[in-house]
Amino acid sequence: MKSKNLQQATGHQNCSAAEFLTLVSRSLMSERSVGKVRKKLPIGIDGFEKIRTNDFYYADKTLFIKELLQNWGEVNLFTRPRRFGKTLNMSMLKSFFEVGSDPALFDGLKIAQEKELCEKYMGKFPVISVSLKSVDGLKYDSAVAALRTVLGNEAMRFRFLKESKKLSEEEKEAYASLIKIGSGEGGLYAMTEEVAASALKTLSQLLEKHYGQKVILLIDEYDVPLDKAFQSGYYDKMVNLIRNLLGNALKTNDSLYFAVLTGCLRISKESIFTGLNKSEGTHDFGCTL
Repeated sequence: MKSKNLQQATGHQNCSAAEFLTLVSRSLMSERSVGKVRKKLPIGIDGFEKIRTNDFYYADKTLFIKELLQNWGEVNLFTRPRRFGKTLNMSMLKSFFEVGSDPALFDGLKIAQEKELCEKYMGKFPVISVSLKSVDGLKYDSAVAALRTVLGNEAMRFRFLKESKKLSEEEKEAYASLIKIGSGEGGLYAMTEEVAASALKTLSQLLEKHYGQKVILLIDEYDVPLDKAFQSGYYDKMVNLIRNLLGNALKTNDSLYFAVLTGCLRISKESIFTGLNKSEGTHDFGCTL
């Protein structure tokens, strides 16, 4: 049986990482006094699968999946301070929705009790999941190279598209443009800015064609490139690139089932989410995570 402190930690949807660790520490002290086997603390770990398969403590926020499906818009924005578990929640969403995911990861968690929901949604969707946390640089060119790496690495997860019998030769060439490595040193992806700006949309279209199912898109730390660009003096260039990237992926993407974005800042929708107002399916969950 869980201690009272741990029950509080695992049952609180809005428990921050710091609050969770405090509650777990109290639980450990209580369990130590009665000789119970202690689970490990997931310090610095934000991968859902790793936490679940290595017997770490986990604050059960899986009912967030139910909340999302009950209240979702086509584009769902979550803002929350750093170290509040946003990345772990995005990892959880990927593990739940993605084709080929392991349903055993959710054994004993609250969402597993929602049998009808799990039957309908678990493991049923191609999922594109990127984090823009590393899109940083003192100069614009460095930040763009970092963005190419993020997009190219995610595209490489779907290498089976090169051999997909459901794609035309032209579509396979479009995929090849996402993973092509340049001839210079360092093994950097060679996609142009135009290809990069359309990368998420292109990948969505190819995955829908292959699976016959629309795509779920997860974008973590969407605001980091803009924050770093503002600090380093190339904000105008970066905001144009990110606007094009998100506009292509979120506004004109018929292959999109829904998207979830997380960040710390609420960037003006006039600057980034142009055309993505509430009437077109944007849902701002604010501080739900």
